[in-house]
Amino acid sequence: MSDTRRATPRDAEELVRLRRIMLDSLRPSDDHAGWRQLSVRRLRTALADPDGDLMATVVDDPARPDRLAACATGTIENRLGSPENPNGRIGYVFNVCTNPSQRRRGHSRSCMEALLGWYRERGIRKIDLTSSPEAEQLYASLGFRRMPEPAMRLLLPEGGGA
Repeated sequence: MSDTRRATPRDAEELVRLRRIMLDSLRPSDDHAGWRQLSVRRLRTALADPDGDLMATVVDDPARPDRLAACATGTIENRLGSPENPNGRIGYVFNVCTNPSQRRRGHSRSCMEALLGWYRERGIRKIDLTSSPEAEQLYASLGFRRMPEPAMRLLLPEGGGA
């Protein structure tokens, strides 16, 4: 089992490094450093607030203590309620990535399970994400289901039970 922990502001640069790996795997593009610098600043601020609406879970790389092996990041959005989600609060998972040298060891699953725990603690039952074809099996095993639009959603049971 991976040793998953909550990310801190010190992890911001590594979270952005992993994000670039994830984005390049989906659609390689020219790397403009501007987005990375903005993202590092935003993450440092957001991760410094333990009560904020953004959280990341990480696994440290056992071979390189200065690097992360994997991460999962999520936010909480506040919308108007609906019959299926009366409080209107929706979770959105993004930036799930494992360093290529650390794949197939359960790190992404561990990060996702910790992130889902954070959502449960905050009373978030409706959680969306967009999946690559390679990751869809992991998300489906966690309870996410394909929706008519190109997204997946998980409805957690009330009361925090599994």
